[in-house]
Amino acid sequence: MSRKKRDIPVFDQPLIETHCHLDYLKERPLEETLAATRGVNIERVITIAVSPANLATVRELSQQKPWLYGTQGIHPHDAESYTDPCEDEIRSHGGDDKIVAIGEIGLDYFYDNADRTVQREVFRRQLQVAADLDRPVVIHSREADEDTIEILSEFEGSLKRRGVIHSFTSGPGLARYALDQGWCLGFNGITTFNKAENVRDIVRMAPIGQILLETDSPFLTPVPYRGRENAPFYLPFVAEKIAEVKALPLESVLSHTYRNSLRTFFPAG
Repeated sequence: MSRKKRDIPVFDQPLIETHCHLDYLKERPLEETLAATRGVNIERVITIAVSPANLATVRELSQQKPWLYGTQGIHPHDAESYTDPCEDEIRSHGGDDKIVAIGEIGLDYFYDNADRTVQREVFRRQLQVAADLDRPVVIHSREADEDTIEILSEFEGSLKRRGVIHSFTSGPGLARYALDQGWCLGFNGITTFNKAENVRDIVRMAPIGQILLETDSPFLTPVPYRGRENAPFYLPFVAEKIAEVKALPLESVLSHTYRNSLRTFFPAG
């Protein structure tokens, strides 16, 4: 089923990297990273926008290879930098061919880098952009489960295409709400961390038909490479861990998560 290449498994079935930050990678040249990523049979990569400063950068990266894609959106850390011109830029490019979602948007009450009232307002504004453009959403939620549910519930009727709550580390309440509403949950290297049993519990409860694979690189490098910069080519370790935690054949996890990614971000196939 797989062969070893630099101790990273290479599967016969392709994978889709649904969440990384290519413009944040520093350890090696981008071309080398992209070559290594293709070398482990990752078919498509989505690089994620987070701030007004990298909206254009993500668009430029998405044009470098046919299999690179991007998003447009402002992370809650930068909510106080969200302006009308910034929203205009997201609206103008949110429907571009190589832009597949609005994100990364949401709430972060762990770091509180932006005022919570501002975070909620900006979250709502960007969900409205996604609804208007009929785009899926990439959501960040940390220590903000109740407010995330409240705000998402306001858009149940208008946001036809859901998306993903990425790097899911929240509680079962948000997980159940999201799953019941048709959202996917994104899991990454955290699933391999020794002390992340709470995340593995959510993996167990989530239907395989609503799980997406991601790395969130350069952050959250999976075991056995913790301590090094994360990269998309470590995604196979996440797939293996999901299969182990859910006690499913690896082939099933690969086929389901691939179809889930297509359905969420590439509905045309």
